[in-house]
Amino acid sequence: MNFVEPIRDIDIFHDIQATLKRENIINYVLIMTGTYSALRISDILKLKVKDVKDKKYIDIRDKKTGKRNIIEINPQLREVYKEYCLEMDQEDYLFRKDNINKAISRTTAWRIMKDIGNRFKIDNLGTHTLRKTFGYHYYKQTGDIATLMKIFNHSKESTTLKYIGLTQDTINKARRDFRI
Repeated sequence: MNFVEPIRDIDIFHDIQATLKRENIINYVLIMTGTYSALRISDILKLKVKDVKDKKYIDIRDKKTGKRNIIEINPQLREVYKEYCLEMDQEDYLFRKDNINKAISRTTAWRIMKDIGNRFKIDNLGTHTLRKTFGYHYYKQTGDIATLMKIFNHSKESTTLKYIGLTQDTINKARRDFRI
């Protein structure tokens, strides 16, 4: 199993956002949804317009855990949905195949992330990258591991730190800075 990484460089993340917004609106909305909701890709792909349009919260049942999850939609993401969903029907999937109302697959989402990684020269991107990107930057901004653990439904700090890549960052820095 390959380990995927968050997008650590905020400037690169903003470049990805701007490029996708110009070139591929569906991929842009996917990136924004994954990063600003911290949902798993399996939950993102089942979202329909009715789940987000003119809503303050996304109310879903997690595919992995079966638990109800109510997520306040970040104001930036609400603006994205407002524009994106304007011409769409309530029953349309947010991320659908070529104007057919069928959600894209996990494999397609993975290919999108791999393409972004290749284009922007970022290694180890995958379907968990967006969720990890949220966690990485949330923790860097706040240092609030307890809330992040609740968001990710983790029971140990060490699991969360490893998941968002901070454990690996610390190990890399230790080796890089080591001098005898």
